[in-house]
Amino acid sequence: MIETMRWFGPKDTVPLEYLRQAGCSGIVTALHQIPVGEVWPIDEIQKRQSLIAEKGMRWEVVESLPVHEEIKKGLPGKARLIANYQESLRNLAACGVRTVCYNFMPVLDWSRTQLDYLLPSGARTLRFVWEDFAVFDLHILRRPGAEADYSDSVREAARTRFGEMTEQEKSKLQETILLGLPGSEEAFDLDTFQGLLDEYAHIGDAGLRENLNDFLRQVAPVAEDCGVNLCIHPDDPPRPLLGLPRVVSTGSDLEQLLEASPVRANGLTFCTGSLGAHPGNDLPALAERFADRIHFVHLRATRREENPMNFHEAEHLDGNVDMYAIVRAILLEEQRRAALGMPDAQLPFRPDHGHQMLDDLDKKSYPGYSAIGRLKGLAEIRGLAYGIQREMKGG
Repeated sequence: MIETMRWFGPKDTVPLEYLRQAGCSGIVTALHQIPVGEVWPIDEIQKRQSLIAEKGMRWEVVESLPVHEEIKKGLPGKARLIANYQESLRNLAACGVRTVCYNFMPVLDWSRTQLDYLLPSGARTLRFVWEDFAVFDLHILRRPGAEADYSDSVREAARTRFGEMTEQEKSKLQETILLGLPGSEEAFDLDTFQGLLDEYAHIGDAGLRENLNDFLRQVAPVAEDCGVNLCIHPDDPPRPLLGLPRVVSTGSDLEQLLEASPVRANGLTFCTGSLGAHPGNDLPALAERFADRIHFVHLRATRREENPMNFHEAEHLDGNVDMYAIVRAILLEEQRRAALGMPDAQLPFRPDHGHQMLDDLDKKSYPGYSAIGRLKGLAEIRGLAYGIQREMKGG
């Protein structure tokens, strides 16, 4: 497996030197400075490659080349935006960057209700609590029709919780849920957020799935032709939120999107944390079932709590993810590809969402992306992989 970490560019508080010291040979990054929907020019791609190469590493994976909201909504302007996406893929291929992660989540790329949940160890982590999300939805955003999405007990608990919260706690919850794209410190504005949700009200799951399939039918063959592997990221969390449709949450969802464009370039980012937060997903079975279409791997473990709607980011070798089975499935797939002489025999992976710990507790970093927690996760996964490889070779 190719060891990588995510880097948010020159403004990232974790410098490339730290990632090299962690043992990474590859970097996962994106051109966040280019507006969503515009073409990524070759010269900008090469500038980013040079920065990474100067530190002895390679730009291994794009995460992400964002899909414009007009494409997700199937609006008339999508034709130009899809053409731009195709051109960006060609430019990346021309520069030798051949793995592109993206997502198709409407409005919010991910959602948590707490970014500094205190663990018994003293480290801090990311957490999602359904009742706190209901507080935001019902009492801060006050989304029309939101009551139908929550049980009587959750609505009552949210009402009580909201009444007990200070204004500072309400503001912190709002900022956490409305946090923008990864790599950004800016949150959505509450005054305009409801309007963004309203634009999806008539689309639903079926409409969003068809818009995704239409995108794939146009983009995946281009990726195949230029030698790029596209890999969609699952919904995070893998459940409906705020009345928004969700179409990349379950094994059935993955099967349908792979069938929409059967070329091998149309593949998956196998995120064990996102998929693992859904109690109905058997991750080892999914990894084996879709092995040939996995192009990139996020290894992290979410721990579902007493209320299974709640979860937090656990230790990389803990939580509800059978990390041994997942890593073994990846290594077996790599063996299969190598035996066939496939150029993508080695799969890039990154240890996702490390805990904030040690002196990183006093530093500012993008939530989930402090240095030491990811270093710990990478070391644990590296050791696990080493042990499995020895086992597979007979001791």
